[in-house]
Amino acid sequence: MPVAALTVRQAVAEVSRLVDEPGPRTLVYANAHSVNLSRSDARYRACLAKADLVLNDGSGLALAARVGGRRFPANLNGTDFTPEVLRLAARRGLGVYLLGGRAGVAAAAAERLSRTVPGLRVVGHHHGYLTTGQSREVARQIWETGADIVLVAMGNPRQELWLAEHLPATGAALGVAVGAFLDFAAERVPRAPKWMRQAGIEWLYRLGREPRRLFARYVVGNPLFVARVLLDSVAATGR
Repeated sequence: MPVAALTVRQAVAEVSRLVDEPGPRTLVYANAHSVNLSRSDARYRACLAKADLVLNDGSGLALAARVGGRRFPANLNGTDFTPEVLRLAARRGLGVYLLGGRAGVAAAAAERLSRTVPGLRVVGHHHGYLTTGQSREVARQIWETGADIVLVAMGNPRQELWLAEHLPATGAALGVAVGAFLDFAAERVPRAPKWMRQAGIEWLYRLGREPRRLFARYVVGNPLFVARVLLDSVAATGR
């Protein structure tokens, strides 16, 4: 999986370039959890490999880079970088569609983002609990809005698989898989304190709030990811 090593400014410029290219194009975020999932899900792994831009999300990817003797210039996680995508859309007059979350989440996120991002044009929104038939209908509805960018918040791997299957039918230039971003934007889920985010332990805050749902992802998944990184490093050294 190719992961871009970019500053915030460089990443914004790359997103702007993708919007201008013949599309559709996709932007996804890679973190320890998504990499773990990709090891056992071939369809998801193919989505990540074929994405036009993969950005590093979180301390797990930073650790993997350091073990390999490299570093990422910035932590371009979805919650912090997606607002940069929206500010770009506002500057360029691009229409944005919000898809995902439970009933009411996308609508609340649209209302709040329209207030906090000056000039942002949200052209539509829909919850993310869709059947296959509903997905086709929603893709048609997005096409009718003339949206340029679609944010899809369904969690891994559903959001990336949805984009791979339905983005062309939306007519949008860019699809972005944004995870829990709409929940945060709608203020349905609080973010960790700033010091925890800066220390790279936001996952610990989320685990404390939702231990049952996130236990396997973090308590099992994080050590598994680190072990795989170290094993890959040892194997590379031996070659």
